[in-house]
Amino acid sequence: MKNVAILGSTGSIGTQTIEVLKANPDDFKLVAISAGSNIRLLEEQIREFHPEICAVWDENKAKELEIAVADVVPSCRIVSGMDGLIEVAVIDSSDILITAVVGMIGITPTIAAINAGKDIGLANKETLVTAGHIIMPLAKEKGISILPVDSEHSAIFQCLNGERENHINKILLTASGGPFRGKTREELAEVTLEMALKHPNWSMGRKITIDSSTMVNKGLEVIEAKWLFDVDPSQIEVVVQPQSIIHSMVEFDDGAVMAQLGTPDMRLPIQYALYYPKRVYLEGKRLDFSTLTEITFSKPDPDTFLGLRYAYKAIECGGSMPTVFNAANECAVAKFLNKEIQFLEIYEMIDYCMNEHTNISDPSVEQILETEKWVYDIIESRWNR
Repeated sequence: MKNVAILGSTGSIGTQTIEVLKANPDDFKLVAISAGSNIRLLEEQIREFHPEICAVWDENKAKELEIAVADVVPSCRIVSGMDGLIEVAVIDSSDILITAVVGMIGITPTIAAINAGKDIGLANKETLVTAGHIIMPLAKEKGISILPVDSEHSAIFQCLNGERENHINKILLTASGGPFRGKTREELAEVTLEMALKHPNWSMGRKITIDSSTMVNKGLEVIEAKWLFDVDPSQIEVVVQPQSIIHSMVEFDDGAVMAQLGTPDMRLPIQYALYYPKRVYLEGKRLDFSTLTEITFSKPDPDTFLGLRYAYKAIECGGSMPTVFNAANECAVAKFLNKEIQFLEIYEMIDYCMNEHTNISDPSVEQILETEKWVYDIIESRWNR
C-alpha cells in the first residue's frame, strides 16, 4: 500500500490521479489533498476518501469547508494558505506527493516535500522551469525520485528506462501543434478565447490549454526537459506530431531512436509515476495499428508561435529569465482568460518583460518569487485598462 498526497486534487491532473487511485484501491490510499477554492469537489473527495488533511488556498473557503465536513469526517484537518500546502506536502504518512497545482505556487511545497524525503510525481511545470537549478540538486542530495507526470516527459522517462548509462544524442519532444496549427500570424490576431480553449486531442485545464495554443506549453516543457534529463537545450528538438500518438522520443549516439506510443490519456503517465518501476493494467482505449492510417511529422513554426522561441531564449539566458518567461505568460494568460487582452498580446507581454529584466544568474527561491512579483507589477503598470 502506497500513501498518496495531492497538491491540486480538484484540477485536471488531480482528478485523473484520483481516478487511478479509485481503480486500484488495494494499492493506494489518499492521505492528503489540496485545492485553491473548489470546496464543493473537495468536500466530495473528503467524504469518499477520508484524508487526514485538506488544504484550501483561500482562507474563507477553508472555513466554509471545515463547517461543511465537520459532521461527517471530523478527523480531517482543514488548513489554508501556503502553510497549509506545505503541511499537505510533508505529511508523515505519505510516500509520494503528486504536484498538480498550476503556477509557481508549487515551488515552496515541492522543496518542503523533497526535504521531508517524499518522492515527487511532478505535473507542475513551473517548479522546474523557474527553480530547476535548486530542485534537481536537492532531490539528488536527499535521494528522492522526481517522476514526471507530463505525457511528454513521462514518455522520455520511459524510453530511458534501462538506458541511463547510454549517452543521449537528442530528445525529440513531440507537440500536437494545438488548435491553430498551420495558422498565420494574421489569422491568430482574430483568435477568440472560445477558439483557443478547443484543443484537438487532449482534455486539460484552461490555463494549459491556452499555453498549448500559443506553444508556450511546449516551451515550458523544453526547459523542464533540460533539468529532468540533464541535457543541453540544443539537444532538445520539438517535432509537431498532430495525432498525439507518439508522446516523445530519444535518439542515442548510435542513431537508435526509442519512442513511447499510446492514446492521448493522461492516466497512463500518472499511473506509471505512481507504480514506477512496475506496470499494471489500465482500462481504456488501446492503439489499433490495423486502423491507424498515418503518423505525420512537421517542424514547428517559431516565427508565428513565438512561445517556443521565447522559451529557448529564456533557457539560454538562464538564471531568473525562465521565471520572467513563465510569470509573464501566467499573467498574460490570466488576462486573456478574463477577456482583458487579445491573443497575440500574450506574446507581447512575455517579450516586453524579458527585454526589461536584469537577469539574476543564480536566483534563490526568494529572488525567484521577487522576480515573479516584479513581472506582475510591470505588466499591471503597462497594461492597466
